[in-house]
Parts: sequence; structure tokens; C-alpha cells
Amino acid sequence: MTQIARLTLQPKTVADAEPVARAALASSLKNLGFVPNMYANMANSPGVLSTYLAGYDHFRKESTFSATEQEVVFLTVSSFNGCTYCVAAHSMIADKMSNVAPATLQALRAGTSLPDSKLQALAVFTQIMLNSRGSPTLVQFKEFLSAGFSERQVLEIILAIAVKTLSNYSNHVFSTEVDAAFSGYRWSKP
Repeated sequence: MTQIARLTLQPKTVADAEPVARAALASSLKNLGFVPNMYANMANSPGVLSTYLAGYDHFRKESTFSATEQEVVFLTVSSFNGCTYCVAAHSMIADKMSNVAPATLQALRAGTSLPDSKLQALAVFTQIMLNSRGSPTLVQFKEFLSAGFSERQVLEIILAIAVKTLSNYSNHVFSTEVDAAFSGYRWSKP
């Protein structure tokens, strides 16, 4: 079996992070009551952390997806990438903050069909975008639109993929430990 490389950089804190990262970590501490392990690791490269946070904020606040649809996209991407940290974190957010139906969350975590056909179409198209590296077929594109989505939302999925790729890959190379806040939602790839 091939051994996966792991970074040995130490997590940053508000006290030792560079100024841009320090501000982001301090904001997280103030707003969440803790600094997620993922942020502390990403702070080793302030550009990675700030790019992630800006993209995440744009997707959350400016996309035309509902909170549930946003979690479908984030969980589909994180599951595809095998990110145990992000699946745990977004499962908690889906359950406690975004009001994702339990059966939908369970299906997303298990990699099975979602009970809602529109959400299933969103998960399928997100998976297609990942598998095709952003090159869906015309048929796949039309199926997504016919499920009730828009062309703009294709771009919003691309934003979510970019944001989750930053976090998923960072978590892989750090082997980021799931925070206590998300530990009840631990996940392993089915």
C-alpha cells in the first residue's frame, strides 16, 4: 500500500499566525467559540485560508441555492474527495443549522440515492462535474436544467467545488483531526 504524505507544519494560533491569518482565526474564535483544526492548519499559508473563507462566504451568501441544496453540494464534493473532516463538519451543519431532512443527510453520507428528486438531480450533477472535471455532456446539462436549476447554478457548483477542493486537499495532507464540535458526525467513505 502506498503511504500518503503528511505535512509536518504545526497548526497556527491567534498568537503565532501571520496578520491576515490571525484576523481570520480571531474572527472564528469570536464567532464559533473555537478555531476549527482545519483553519489552524490552513493558516500556515494565509492565502489558502483567506481564499477558502472568501469563496465559502460567497457561496453561502450569494449563491441561489437553498441552505439544504448548499449542503447537498458540499457533502457530495467532500464525499467524492473522501474528506472525513469536511463530511463530519457539513453533516453537523446540515443537521443543526441547515435543517436538512434526516433521510437526505443519511443518504448523502451513505452515498445512496436521495429521497427528493430535485436534490438527487443536484447531487448527480455535482458528481458529474467532478467526474468530468467540469465537462458535462449536453444531455447531462439539459437534465440538470430540467430538474429546475439554472445555468448560473452551474457556476455556483464550480465555486463550491473550488472551495471544497481547497479544504478537502488541505485536510488530506494534514490528516486533520475532526473537532469535538463535529465528532458526533464522524464519517468514513462507504
